[in-house]
Amino acid sequence: MRLVFLLPCFLVVLSAAAQLQTPDQFLHHTYGAQFTRHHELVAYVRHVAANSPRVQLREYGRTYEGRPLLLATVSSAQNLARAEAIQTGQRRAAGLAEGAPPTEEGPAVVWLSFSVHGNEAAAAESSMGVLHALADPTNARTGVWLENTVVLIDPTVNPDGYDRYTQWYRGKAHAPAPNADPNDWAHHEPWPTGRVNHYGFDLNRDWAWATQVETQQRLPQYHAWLPHIHADFHEQGIDAPYYFAPAAEPFHAYITDFQGAFQQKLGANNAKYFDERGWLYFTKEVFDLLYPSYGDTYPTFNGAVGMTYEQGGSGRAGRAVRIATGDTLTLADRIAHHTVTALSTVEVAAANAAELRRNFARYFAPQAGKDRPGKYASYVVAADNPAGKLRQLTALLDRHEIRYYQLEEKLDGNGFDFAAGKVGKVRGAKGDLVIPARQPMGTLVQVLFEPVTALRDSLTYDITAWSLPYAYGLRAYASTNEIDNYAPYRPPVAVAAPLPAAPYAYLLPWTDLDAARFLGEAFRRGLRVRSMDNPATYGGRAYPRGSLVLSRADNRQVADFDAKVRAAADAAAVTLQSTATGYAQTGADLGSSVQRLLTAPRVLLAGGTGTGVNDFGYLWHYFEQSLGYPVTVVAPERLRRVTLADYDVVILPNGRYTISDNERDRLQTWVRAGGTLIALQGALRALAGEPGFALERPKSNTAPATGEQIYAERERRSIGTNNPGAIFRVDLDTTHPLAYGLPDPYYTLKTGTSRFARPEGIWNVGTLPDDPTIIGFVGDRVRDDFADGLVFGVENAGRGHVVYLTDNPVYRGFWEAGKLLLANALFQVN
Repeated sequence: MRLVFLLPCFLVVLSAAAQLQTPDQFLHHTYGAQFTRHHELVAYVRHVAANSPRVQLREYGRTYEGRPLLLATVSSAQNLARAEAIQTGQRRAAGLAEGAPPTEEGPAVVWLSFSVHGNEAAAAESSMGVLHALADPTNARTGVWLENTVVLIDPTVNPDGYDRYTQWYRGKAHAPAPNADPNDWAHHEPWPTGRVNHYGFDLNRDWAWATQVETQQRLPQYHAWLPHIHADFHEQGIDAPYYFAPAAEPFHAYITDFQGAFQQKLGANNAKYFDERGWLYFTKEVFDLLYPSYGDTYPTFNGAVGMTYEQGGSGRAGRAVRIATGDTLTLADRIAHHTVTALSTVEVAAANAAELRRNFARYFAPQAGKDRPGKYASYVVAADNPAGKLRQLTALLDRHEIRYYQLEEKLDGNGFDFAAGKVGKVRGAKGDLVIPARQPMGTLVQVLFEPVTALRDSLTYDITAWSLPYAYGLRAYASTNEIDNYAPYRPPVAVAAPLPAAPYAYLLPWTDLDAARFLGEAFRRGLRVRSMDNPATYGGRAYPRGSLVLSRADNRQVADFDAKVRAAADAAAVTLQSTATGYAQTGADLGSSVQRLLTAPRVLLAGGTGTGVNDFGYLWHYFEQSLGYPVTVVAPERLRRVTLADYDVVILPNGRYTISDNERDRLQTWVRAGGTLIALQGALRALAGEPGFALERPKSNTAPATGEQIYAERERRSIGTNNPGAIFRVDLDTTHPLAYGLPDPYYTLKTGTSRFARPEGIWNVGTLPDDPTIIGFVGDRVRDDFADGLVFGVENAGRGHVVYLTDNPVYRGFWEAGKLLLANALFQVN
């Protein structure tokens, strides 16, 4: 009787195995001898899913360029049949779903992410071999593992970048054999390279900020499973051996002992396989666990054991490259290394499933109990912050399943005042938004909101400060007081009288990016708009500097004026005010000369070789996805051929520019005729100290190293001259149009050591004081260099302006406070 039931199952397995092909059988090239185009990679993953009883496949989204994002779920047939129950169990263990948490019995969940950097293509290539090894019904060894694991495989996290690289390489590749000479053109990608996504973003820095569609569509899948282990597969320089966990210091202070110890266990198993094969590797160096937006740290703060795997190679390696030892590193080598660590990770998870499940539940248990993580009990965000900023913040919290509420009564307590940048008394009002630390995602709350990052060590290679109240420019407090009296959050509703059919004028306060989006919509509809250079009161309502005015008098020639204004408001999701008179109760009347007429700028953005890929991408994404305003992108080398008079604003992103005297004179002539030149970061170096520009060359007063120097400590001593990324408090001239609507004080994220003095002859709108407030790590030998420095300013030249921005105000797309600053440079400075 037993044979009757087993025989049909056995026949099914044999049938599936007969149809399931290896990557070498399926592809039109020898696996590992050539790069696989993205559509071929997708076809293979779909082939495996269609021919293996161990695989379920989901297309969870599309990239900006329309390529599919895939997630393959690989496990035993029994586990796949109860996949939804396993997901629910994970969420119950984390406290995100109602019901009793599961027992320690059940599978471990392992998520493997490949090629978040598209030109680290060996990772995506290896995903096919890993998938086949796990999916093959005749592979008894992996079959045993899958009884105890569910493996999630994202074959390429960044399809647009991966396809950009593989298509480019195929066009440069030699035949029949690759050229291993590292000087060959196939080893030197052109700008922007395949590392980045469509908009030039590094997706490995976007997990926490979720500014890109790839991340936004991945996070719901991630939170549905909440894996116990997340491994992120990368590549590094061609001469580097393989890197695997345990990670380097600094660990973020909230990483648990278990998470660190389990990395050791995974590393030991990897080392065993690498030792057997005689492969070089290293651990505990370079790749730290501090910045919360990586593919290893973000999962770690969601309870997983997060790891990075780094194979030597990347876009420089091609199919084969000669390395420093004289050996040749091949694509097949790189695939083999990644395949071994991926399968080793699954093996360790399968052998330790109960331990992983037990400690996963322990990770979340204190966050809901009295032993909440961190110093602060809750974070309070004032309800009278601009509505657009509150909406952006709560949207981010929703993406991370962070719970938030509103105060039911006022709060008087102790804690940290973000605006003041110091500890003291804090006060909250009824209706304020509150984010308690005692909740399932309490650790992530502390990581994202804590005023000062808890550093175990400063030897890190990414930014060291990112607290969301600073990034969003919000008036907020960190409270040490427990708050128990709160209610479901209700977004503030703008209180406005119903708009009359035909008011004298429409008005909109200039407080957040919503107002800038409305201005763009108004321009698109041919409306004439003014900006208030002085605060004023109309109809009993006060309006700050920069507020927008659309009067009937200015728009007499506009057909359907009222309908177009309201359509623009609907498109930008703003609530307009109105006035029945141009007479001001305080301040200037609407007919005053201080109500400046704004014009719709025609914008040129330099982008291409010479500009920083990420820095350009932040700006491009800002125009198209945040502001919704048209921009023309021109390569720097083509600027000399462009008729500048066709544009009102030219933006030079961070980069390395070579501007000839003739080109500089041409730019100055255009500025004096009324153009606005916006220069950011490295672009300032091309203008500073040159005739016709008041900006002085960067100052450097780096303090010399003192004391006895130890050779073994050379790397640690070098960080004394570094600023990997810290937050600085900025003093504002709030009367200047470049500062309209900004929170005062304003906080900037500074990611380098360039320091420009406050020059004579320009409006120093945003500056650092003599003793600047700094949040995060800055090397002790350069901290004093920033004192009394320029952050942003405006030089008037003829009828035009030069706007100097020493930092990128839209850094990584998550520095929301800076988005209005850039809008000011575009629209208000005219």
